[in-house]
Amino acid sequence: MNLKPSIAVVIPVKNGFPEIKDCIQGLLNQTILPSKIIVIDSGSTDGTLEYLATVPEVSVFSIEANTFNHGLTRNLGIEYSNEAFLYYTVQDASPVSNTLLADMLACFEEPELMAVCGQQVVPHNIKKNPLEWFFPYSEPEKQFFKFDSSEAFEKLSPDVKSKVCSWDNVNVLYRREALERIKFSQAVFGEDMLWAREAYKAGFKLGYWYKARVYHYHLEDANFSFKRNFTTHYFRYLAFKYVPKVNPLSFVDKIRILKTLVKRLGTNIRAINHWYQYNVTIQKAAYESYQQFVAALELGESNLDQVHERLCGKPPVPLKQV
Repeated sequence: MNLKPSIAVVIPVKNGFPEIKDCIQGLLNQTILPSKIIVIDSGSTDGTLEYLATVPEVSVFSIEANTFNHGLTRNLGIEYSNEAFLYYTVQDASPVSNTLLADMLACFEEPELMAVCGQQVVPHNIKKNPLEWFFPYSEPEKQFFKFDSSEAFEKLSPDVKSKVCSWDNVNVLYRREALERIKFSQAVFGEDMLWAREAYKAGFKLGYWYKARVYHYHLEDANFSFKRNFTTHYFRYLAFKYVPKVNPLSFVDKIRILKTLVKRLGTNIRAINHWYQYNVTIQKAAYESYQQFVAALELGESNLDQVHERLCGKPPVPLKQV
């Protein structure tokens, strides 16, 4: 197969309208244009397909909704392309700058680099949680990780394994070779961190370059926060035996939340009250999920499996913003 020295974009999609418009347009405004944009749709009914049909650079491949899998579905991007690089993102993420792909591609001047992961940030928008608004405190530096053997990786502590595998398919550029050698595993959650784990064990060099940013945000409620956090703890434990330390929301924490909101929202009392209640609610739910995760684990891994299935089932779906 003759490889083109270019980039194919792969986006799994279901009911992504209208957010996907910003995603696609941001990609088409890049200084290095993707040679194709591959959308793998799993049953959109909200206008997504009608919009994509108006964009000639997009190729849509449809699958049955009940066959979607976070890992296996993304592997289709390899089958549907022949480019030397594949950029993976999601329907509600959009590039912060028009040099996103160029910045990521430049990282591959690093010898042996097989993939590079960027950063996702939240814009300053009153409809998005002000506590999550992005404020850069320093210039990012490239980070590269490589381990001499599978044994060397396995000797790392659970905490370090989790950190170096904080991979994120919201914003990643892969060499084609990397995905041909190690495909995404069947996974309902965390296919990206599982891929990073196997890549390190195979001796791959991976990089993080947080100058390459996309806007990405999920509105939450207590139910979503509980399930997302429990699922995250659960799959990180399965992958790395990692159990974090999480503290309950304290009075000091609440004061800190309030001060931050006042600093960022000024005299908008209504917005301050809304986002204060929002953050207290989701942080309490997150801590409750942590408590139940720890309690379930103390009774054994099989019990943890049962509790996760009962409380979470399928990974939660974020709320739609209005």
